[in-house]
Amino acid sequence: MSHAAEPAPRAPEGQLRQGGRALLLAIYSALRSLKLYPVENATVQKALDDLEATTRALILLESDLELRLAGDFIFVNATRLRLELDNYASFSHILAVLRAFGIGALRIHSTVSRREWQIFLSLLLSLSERGQPEERFEELSTRLAGGDVGGLEIEAASEHEADGEQAKEAAKRVYAQGVAVTKEVITGVRLGRATSVKKVKRAVQLIVDQVLNNETSVVGLTTIRDYDEYTFTHSVNVCIFSVALGKKLGFPRLQLYDLGMTALLHDVGKARVPVTILNKTTGLDEAEWRVMQAHPWLGALTLLGMRAHDETPYRSILVAHEHHMKTDLSGYPRTIRPRSLGIFSRIVAVADGFDAATSRRCYQTVPIEPDQVLREMWENPRRGYDRILVKALINLIGIYPVGTCVILDTFEIGIVAAPSPDGMQLNRPMVRIAVDADGAAVPPPGALVGLTEQDEGGAYVRSIVKVTNPSRYGLTVGDYFV
Repeated sequence: MSHAAEPAPRAPEGQLRQGGRALLLAIYSALRSLKLYPVENATVQKALDDLEATTRALILLESDLELRLAGDFIFVNATRLRLELDNYASFSHILAVLRAFGIGALRIHSTVSRREWQIFLSLLLSLSERGQPEERFEELSTRLAGGDVGGLEIEAASEHEADGEQAKEAAKRVYAQGVAVTKEVITGVRLGRATSVKKVKRAVQLIVDQVLNNETSVVGLTTIRDYDEYTFTHSVNVCIFSVALGKKLGFPRLQLYDLGMTALLHDVGKARVPVTILNKTTGLDEAEWRVMQAHPWLGALTLLGMRAHDETPYRSILVAHEHHMKTDLSGYPRTIRPRSLGIFSRIVAVADGFDAATSRRCYQTVPIEPDQVLREMWENPRRGYDRILVKALINLIGIYPVGTCVILDTFEIGIVAAPSPDGMQLNRPMVRIAVDADGAAVPPPGALVGLTEQDEGGAYVRSIVKVTNPSRYGLTVGDYFV
């Protein structure tokens, strides 16, 4: 039972988010230090000092604190902490530790002491291998009471966990690894360092395995589209979409590995384009545009220099060179002789075009709605996409792709979570409710509803009225998938 009485005035959300992130990082550091060194060690003592100081600073804002787990999310006093690439390791580690004990919430009272933190974290480490989560929770509760730890209070997690929790965790790990490898490759090329093709291959193999075993979760992660990490998340997204398209077309696993490799490396030439041009927030002048248009053949040259055991990635070189040429060869780089673009290049071009247009970038702060992008790709021949592959993409992700924000005829606002399970009803996807009919925000991940559901009279319970911009309702699409 909580010791909290009358709630204190709420701190601004931004402060709470910042303080909450600092608290989780401090808990993570203290846990790691206690695992590696004896408690008297200076590193452990400093980590505990930092944890105490961080806790005190947050308690000044909020008096008592509650860390609550809900699916993939951690809330501090009902404010959700953003999962970002730089805090992924610490957040997921803490989630895993608390889940291993069946803890649903940790309450931190204003009376909490440094000694109590030390006891609590030491118990988490010493009891981690014992029995089932329920048994660990009971023993942890007993030991905390016996150690007179009144400043920290644990609450058991509800019995039911969202379906596919482990699968979503695995998908997130694979996605984060793909981004890290892409970052390493691009940074290495910029600095003139050698790149490990072996690492790239491993990351691609993991992505292919995820798409084959758990397509919905991994495709959902493409909605993260981190603005600051655009170069890296874009390459991983293009890899995921390309592999999913290849799967749709019936490619065998080995061919999907090759396709994924070409997709992940398709933009490697941008590492040799000046950052001032890549990050320019206004239109490029003619000279800058010529430099940008050089990235396909710069990518081909870069890949030609990447060799692993005398193996040259020929398909990746070809795709890096061709992915902006367009099917009628009116794109860039310009060709001297007639040629037919390879199937990998055409697949990657479609995946690249879709993800780029639906993402926020330095010069495109408002992304285009996914349904408009698909319509333009399908209807406008000047875009130069293979229409058969665009149709395959529509069949893969639906008319309303994952991540589309929609208004329903029930006055609810939803985020498309998956294509319709009925392949014949592409206009009736699975949706997570983000705003209810009364206009109240529904915390992520939101209730999952199918738009194919009908009432007793055969009428659809919910239908999409129109697509809308999620920012109008204060929604961040990625929150509903991570």
